[in-house]
This record gives sequence, structure tokens and C-alpha cells, in this order.
Amino acid sequence: MSEKSKIASLKPARFVKMVAQRISAVKAAPDTDVPPLESYQANRIAAALHPKAQFLKVKEIVAHSPDFKTIVLEADREKGTDALAWFSAGQYLSVALAFDGMCLTRPYSLASAPLDAKNGEYRLGIKRVKDGLASNYLLDRLAVGDTLTASAPLGQFTYEPLRDAETVIGIAGGSGITPFRSFARAIADGTEKDMRLVLLYGSRTLADAVYADEIAALAEKCDRIKLVNVLSEEEKEGCESGFISADIIKKYAPENEAYSVFMCGPQAMYSFMDKELPKLGLRRKFIRRELFGEYFGPAKEADYPKDVQESYKLTVLQSGSETVVDCRSDASILRAMEAAGISAPADCRSGECGWCRSQLLSGDVYVPASVDGRRLADLDYGYIHPCCTFLLSDAVIEVPPVHA
Repeated sequence: MSEKSKIASLKPARFVKMVAQRISAVKAAPDTDVPPLESYQANRIAAALHPKAQFLKVKEIVAHSPDFKTIVLEADREKGTDALAWFSAGQYLSVALAFDGMCLTRPYSLASAPLDAKNGEYRLGIKRVKDGLASNYLLDRLAVGDTLTASAPLGQFTYEPLRDAETVIGIAGGSGITPFRSFARAIADGTEKDMRLVLLYGSRTLADAVYADEIAALAEKCDRIKLVNVLSEEEKEGCESGFISADIIKKYAPENEAYSVFMCGPQAMYSFMDKELPKLGLRRKFIRRELFGEYFGPAKEADYPKDVQESYKLTVLQSGSETVVDCRSDASILRAMEAAGISAPADCRSGECGWCRSQLLSGDVYVPASVDGRRLADLDYGYIHPCCTFLLSDAVIEVPPVHA
């Protein structure tokens, strides 16, 4: 049958009659005892999965060491969050903090399994960062009963069977273990049915390997999980020594079978793996990396200009107000705004999500190529991501407001 014949067979006149039938049915319907439609079911589901904000309360704090704690969170019903949003293993929350006159946001990977959210619990693994404002606050000052505001679950560091191989070689370093705890628990409880995880966990010593005992216990019960500790500063029986390398990956990767590599760790680990991964000859789609967080130290880049001043004046326009702040040239524009108490939008803080997108009205800036996630149109029209942009002169920017 030709395309014209198919269209002719639809008989448009029948559709015209349907309009009159529907009008008649509406008029015949009772106008009493019918509750008004407050919202469509699809909208209710969307609001539950992607809330604009989640109000959370600290349920428990588990101290693994003075520099690493697990923060257990539950819904703060008094502020309007009745249930926690569902998430996929590997995602993160952007947590908003306000203290000492500052307004900060920080992304933290969820260490809990998706089923834990259904049972009313999120877990965040927090590691101290040297001179880190947010991590020091959370580790030293946060207490049970305190409240926090967070985003809906975010991020693309998730397992997708249509894209990823069945076996995933996980490479974790430091606090980068947190999303892999989520993956391991999701595999063990059957949420991630298609994924097999071989986790290479890099630590200085075995004592530094947070969650290692728990993941090892899961591996004993589930043959789809395997843990290999890789220690850089000590030798232990059953552990690999040195740094995670292409040779170690080959040792534990499946033979004659495709596999994916998932990485989460500090910037130094990514820089090292950028030299090792090409040795494996993997297709690009089989290499996934979580955002390594905020970028520091632009002066180390070869194309960073010389003779840059220590600080500049930054004029921030937002919702009709104008604020002038001091901004160090080695700190991002976003950090300068937060330190001055300006509430600016931000989620990933790694140049990728674009939530902090603002317009540069005047001045010169530097954006490291490795974290420049702007669209081509943004380059043409002068937009920047303040989370990874550094001043080279006095500047004026227009920042969108934060909508709760």
C-alpha cells in the first residue's frame, strides 16, 4: 500500500465526528461529586523524581576517621519534604550551605543504594579537603538534628546496559569510593541486574580504605562484585602495590570480552589515568569518569598568561542589584561570590552542567581547556561558567538568581 493510500484509508471524516461525540459525552457527565484535578499524574511523578529542592535532616553521623565521615540524611517533613527522591547508583546531590556569612554549594556523591532512598535514607561520604570551607564545616560543626537543603539527584555517572559493557572495572581513589559503594550495594540487592563490578580501590594504606570491609563483605555474598585494594605506601597480602595502572587493569579485566572503565577520584588520579588508559585500546564509549570536583591552580597550565595580578575587582549584577567583591586570580569567580555571601546557582562545580552559566559583560578571564564545558554559542555570546573561570582583569558579570 502506498503512502497516499495509507493516508486516504484514515478517513478524516470519522475524526471530525469524534469531536461532536466528545462534546456530547462531556455535557452528559455529572457535574457533582467529581473532585477537581489538582495536577496530572505525570506532573506528580516528575515532582517526586525531580524536586526543585529537598529539605533534609541529619539522622546519624558515622565517623570513620577525623577526616572522613558518613552523613546519614532523612526527609525533613516539617519543611515540606515527605519522601526522598529516587536516584540511580552513581549520582550525587548538590548541597547548599550557609554559615559565617557565606552561601556555598558542594556536590557529594551518594554512597547509599537507590533502595535506601525508598526506605527514607541518603548517605553522603564526606572527606576533608585541605582549607576546604564546606568539608571542614560538615566534618567539624554539623550535628545530628541539623537541617540541610539539597538538589534532586544529579549526574551521568551511571550504568547503562545499552552503552556499557556487562563488566565494569571501577577505579576509585580517596573519597571517589562513595559512588562505588552505591554501585556495589545496588548490585547486591538486585537493583543493578546487568552490571558486574571489579573494583580497583587505590589508597595509601589499607587503614585509609573507607568502606573496603563493607564492600568486601558484599563481594563474599555476591559473585558479581570483586574488590582489589591497591596500596601506594604499604604492602599487604592479597593487595596490589603501587598505583592503579594499565597493567593492573589488564590483570583483572575479563579475557576476550568487552569491559568498561568507570573512574572516580582526585584530579591527580585522572591525570595519571589519562596516560594509562590509551594503552588498553578501549573504545571511547567504554570509558566513564565522574566529575573530579572543583578546579584549582590555573597557573599550572601551559597557556596560563604571565604577569597576572594577585586579585581583581569583580562586579556582580543579579536581579537588579550590584555588588563589588574582591576576587583572587587563583580562585574561581564562583568561590569569590560565595565568600562574599552572594547566593549563586551551582551544581557540579566542574564546568559541565552549566547551572552556574552567567554572562561576562566586560573584562578578561581564563578558562582551563580541560574543564571548559561551554556550548559554542556561549563562547560567541560571552557566557561563562563561574565555577571554573578565573579573572585576568577587573570584570563585570551578570548572574542569574537562585530559585528555590
